[in-house]
Amino acid sequence: MPGNSARKGAVRKRGKGVGSGNTAGSGGRVRRGLEGKGPTPKAEDRPYHKAYRKRGPNEPGKTSSGQPRSAGRVRTEVKRTGDDWVIGRNPVLEALQAGLPVKRAYVADGVERDDRLREILRHAADHGIALLQATRSELDRLTNGAAHQGVALQLPPYEYLHPDDLLAEALDSPDPALVVACDSITDPRNLGAIIRSAAAFGAAGVIIPERRSAQLTAAAWKTSAGAAARVPVARATNLNRTLRQYADAGFVVAGLAGEADLDVAGIPGVDGPVLLVVGSEGDGLARLVRENCDVLVSIPITSDVESLNASVAASIALYEVTRCRG
Repeated sequence: MPGNSARKGAVRKRGKGVGSGNTAGSGGRVRRGLEGKGPTPKAEDRPYHKAYRKRGPNEPGKTSSGQPRSAGRVRTEVKRTGDDWVIGRNPVLEALQAGLPVKRAYVADGVERDDRLREILRHAADHGIALLQATRSELDRLTNGAAHQGVALQLPPYEYLHPDDLLAEALDSPDPALVVACDSITDPRNLGAIIRSAAAFGAAGVIIPERRSAQLTAAAWKTSAGAAARVPVARATNLNRTLRQYADAGFVVAGLAGEADLDVAGIPGVDGPVLLVVGSEGDGLARLVRENCDVLVSIPITSDVESLNASVAASIALYEVTRCRG
């Protein structure tokens, strides 16, 4: 699994001894609970309705094979079903509470009610979100057979911030700016975990490259546990150019590198703006990225462990920055 694979770029080894620290409800009750949740969608927009299945293969919302078309998070082409979905009661509730934009929301017929589902229904009613009813088989097909627990959200394309806009917002903050840049983090779960840690430690935002990087899909959103709605993510066409721009604006660009002699707790100028760069899961920081860092730092670990996961290393480094700032 990419997100759990050993990574070379975030840590260095130290000598021995050194570490880093219900009720079951019927379909009738569910239908009554959905009353007043918004306008009823057209028949051809409801995947369980026969009018939907009768539409021609070239009509909007279907692929050339006649299957539903999933909206991509970034690209304009069709993506695999599941990339743009939030499924399961906890993730759906967290997504709704965090204010994530919703393209479509589904609830399965006859689904068992519990407190989480009641809260989902209540939130949808209060915010005018229409919940489409579907059979379990239709919801299974829409979510590619995932364990949806009877509820699912389809997300619209994520609106990335421009790195220049993130820079302006970070510098406008009354507190010393802290931003995280990801160099070729390819596992969306790692990306989501980094975003969650960035939110936990007060970072102004996260920067990802446009290419050779995980994007903010539903998998990343789910791992972020709602933080993706609170922490802006900027997408850079050229990461190295962005690093230079932030350095010119007064940021100390600190890259995590396993071979670095400087401890992450010793980042110079930590009381000022800091841009922390986290390398890829397998190869660490790219050569040009290293060259565009002001300083390379490492996380000391015992000799019994080769390396840390990218998101774990990012979390430790973010903690050290905030700790050093007092």
